[in-house]
Amino acid sequence: MIYQTFAQLYDELFDPQLYECWQAYVQESVTPGATLLDLAGGAGRLGVKLAQAGFAVTDADLSPEMLALADQHRRKAGVDLTLVEADMTSLAGLPTYQVVTCFADSLCYLPDEAAVTACFSAVYQHLAAGGTFLFDVITPYQTDEVYPGYTYNYEDEDQARAFLWASYANPEVAHGAIHELAFFIRQASGDYRRVGETHYERTYPLATWKRALEAAGFDLAQLTVTADFGQGEPMATTTRWFFKLTKEAD
Repeated sequence: MIYQTFAQLYDELFDPQLYECWQAYVQESVTPGATLLDLAGGAGRLGVKLAQAGFAVTDADLSPEMLALADQHRRKAGVDLTLVEADMTSLAGLPTYQVVTCFADSLCYLPDEAAVTACFSAVYQHLAAGGTFLFDVITPYQTDEVYPGYTYNYEDEDQARAFLWASYANPEVAHGAIHELAFFIRQASGDYRRVGETHYERTYPLATWKRALEAAGFDLAQLTVTADFGQGEPMATTTRWFFKLTKEAD
């Protein structure tokens, strides 16, 4: 099989168990049946699961390639899933939703705190009164201790595909990481074609994330921060924070 885009390769190899964990986190946090905006929802894997669970889901992503994959997944699953090409820092033209989600480190791909605040402001504007905002981010422990020198290699049993992932600290920003991703896909000729990308992530101390939420209009008294998909308390070695935030009712 010839893969035409990096998006499809990423979608094929992403750990499906994570989507089940995010789905469980959402369903434990809010009631099915709500209108739900999944920011940076990508190929729609989570969106399909949430639609099957009874949510009215909109998958918003900046990548047309990812949305094309989401269209394939929704058709295969036979569910309604609204697909929108949107910039997560503005969301202009979208309605309000009872739930907004943003997972898989998506906020950590924004370039700086100003962009994070802009995203939170857009969410605040498009979240219904009494609605819930759920998101996760990697922690400084992940960027500073886990990622530097991290490597992951994968190869199909038939050696048709190989995936190489190497991570480094980003010297340009605090709590930043650089990921070098390369796929090797065997062609009909027996030769391999390389598809690669460089990804840049950054995170911030918990106080900075809270400051951005407050600047966007959220009441921090309504905020809960957990670890382990909502199942544990954050510790010094926590690698991912989970945020649950309720917008004040009218």
